[in-house]
Amino acid sequence: MSSIAGMLTSHTEDELPDLSTVWLRVFLEVARHGSFTVAARTLGWTQSAVSRQISALESALGGGALFDRLPRGVRLTEAGRSLVPHAEAVSASLRGAARDLAGLRAATGGRLRFGAFATADAALVPQALAAFHARHPRVRVAREEGLSPALLDRLAGGRLDLAVVSTTGRAPLAAYTLHHLLDETLYVAVPAGHPLAAGAGPVRLADLADADWIAGSARPEGTLLDAAVRQGFRPRVAHVVAEWTAKQGYVAAGLGVTLVPALAAASARPDITLLPVRTEDAPPRAVYAATPRGHTPTTATRAFVTALREAAERIPG
Repeated sequence: MSSIAGMLTSHTEDELPDLSTVWLRVFLEVARHGSFTVAARTLGWTQSAVSRQISALESALGGGALFDRLPRGVRLTEAGRSLVPHAEAVSASLRGAARDLAGLRAATGGRLRFGAFATADAALVPQALAAFHARHPRVRVAREEGLSPALLDRLAGGRLDLAVVSTTGRAPLAAYTLHHLLDETLYVAVPAGHPLAAGAGPVRLADLADADWIAGSARPEGTLLDAAVRQGFRPRVAHVVAEWTAKQGYVAAGLGVTLVPALAAASARPDITLLPVRTEDAPPRAVYAATPRGHTPTTATRAFVTALREAAERIPG
């Protein structure tokens, strides 16, 4: 039997031959030119090397001939004609894989999945993302927002390539590769008519021990208000508000005060006053781009880290 199926009858499904892509490439060149000599010249090989590759392929397929050897050149057998479309499909698939991998290396394709905590989305992430899009417009980007511990969980689970996180919330940062972006100071937002608003210098958190606070959680632990707990008092959380612009609205209405990270300071309302908090009371929190430890980051991920660092240099405070 001269067909490819016949050449494989001696192999079970689990024992099919491991065909070399080099053999298939040589086979297609010989089939295209009808000559070992011309194929050898095209490949930059010797004629005997081409002949050995074809013989090895024929042997791997069960020993049947793929070409009739003629006085002048060669001609495909029935088995050879049957193999051509399969060899072409493998060759096309490998060329496609090479293009995709080249695109990933150059960040001209592929995807980037990242997450960021809320205030990073106020200025840092948009600036970085704009620069990244300008340089790599064909990379597909998926973004999500969340608290640092939750983002790190998704990073560990392989659902994100990168997470912009902070030291707030006692996130388990040691398990990740960290790319430092900035150290972020804290401000306290007070109504424009607040007695402390007239002062220009940093304030002590203890000066606001009796104030009503606007916070994202009723419990200060694991939030920015952890700093107040460390100063020896538990802030009285009068209103639990998650979103930053909404917190500012509550402050402007005189319903309390709130802590504002430097990343969100640029979007402060004109009817509130931001007062820097003494660094002794609230040390700057570190902001990182985190990637999974032990994983090779993609070119797109590395490029986005670069964009984030560039954006961080432009963030005041």
